[in-house]
Amino acid sequence: MRTIKIFDTTLRDGEQSPGASLTTPKKIQIALQLEKLGVDVIEAGFPIASPDDFNAVSLIGQKIKKAAVCGLCRALDQDIDRAFDALKGAVKPRIHTFVGTSPLHLQYILHKTRQEVIQMATAAVKRARGYVKDVEFSAMDASRTDVKYLCEVIRAAIAAGATTINVPDTVGYAVPSEWGKFIKKIIALVPAFNKNIILSVHCHNDLGLSTANSLVAVEAGARQVECAINGLGERGGNASLEEVVMSLRTRKSYFDADTRINTREIYPASRMVSELSGIAVQRNKAIVGANAFAHESGIHQDGVLKKRETFEIMRAQDVGWPCNQIVLGKHSGRHALKTRLSHLGIKVEGKKLQKFYERFIKIADRKKEVTDADLKRIKY
Repeated sequence: MRTIKIFDTTLRDGEQSPGASLTTPKKIQIALQLEKLGVDVIEAGFPIASPDDFNAVSLIGQKIKKAAVCGLCRALDQDIDRAFDALKGAVKPRIHTFVGTSPLHLQYILHKTRQEVIQMATAAVKRARGYVKDVEFSAMDASRTDVKYLCEVIRAAIAAGATTINVPDTVGYAVPSEWGKFIKKIIALVPAFNKNIILSVHCHNDLGLSTANSLVAVEAGARQVECAINGLGERGGNASLEEVVMSLRTRKSYFDADTRINTREIYPASRMVSELSGIAVQRNKAIVGANAFAHESGIHQDGVLKKRETFEIMRAQDVGWPCNQIVLGKHSGRHALKTRLSHLGIKVEGKKLQKFYERFIKIADRKKEVTDADLKRIKY
């Protein structure tokens, strides 16, 4: 069974979400939780972006002992030098350098020819490799790049010393079927991926496909997935760490792959990132949303109370929730009501239960959720 590396970019790409700026103390707090979670790589920031970002990367590098700590930099000498300065105290430093490769990026952002971009990638990786052994190279906007040219850039980066090659769907343009074929073709055209070079993917969620694209990439041979807690990131966000990890864990036999993540730390990590970033998690968010393990439908409640697996493919406790939830509302049935009453020490049977249920429904029609206090006030 393959072990898929989890590269967490909550503190870099996640922090770039509008309104999600994090102070250095908050970043350190999250980084320590990410290490507890068991991620393989923590992308701590963009050292040249600001003195505060530099300081955060530096301090995180000093505090984190198990995970690799990564600093992002453009394919520019000053960026790479600044990243190394920030990572000097890290136990496992990684420099992550990138350059755009799509026709749009070459023409409108870089104003470079294809050959000039290959030269930029080569020079950047060589400079980074002169500082650290662990160098990642990303071909920005890879999903909109001609695959043969993309592989030229990749081969040049590997020859220059890159140990991980990241193939990003930077703008969330890919769809799963074509993305899987794209990744397979890259692996077929670059033999080094069948040896010791790691192929990574970084999928954005502009079309809501980031998790699906990450998973088909794993099927196609990717060995690292870049993602963020709660799916934070530019625009529609990044692939959600919790979705990728739990998909691999829950369907382990299908993917024949898993991660090193301690899944019981997922929900605590989600809560921490939400509270510190100020960005709420939607109620129906997979794995970590308030409704992820909550049941109001009478049919679902009856099934879960009889056998949890009838309507739950994961245990709430396995991702860090205290337990699942039976929410009493107008869709709830007698089984759920009777079970809750039993927990409250209220014994109601037969005709009395029917009368109680009718009064309960009247309250439920007026309220979104019937509380224990409401139940205790019902006369029967």
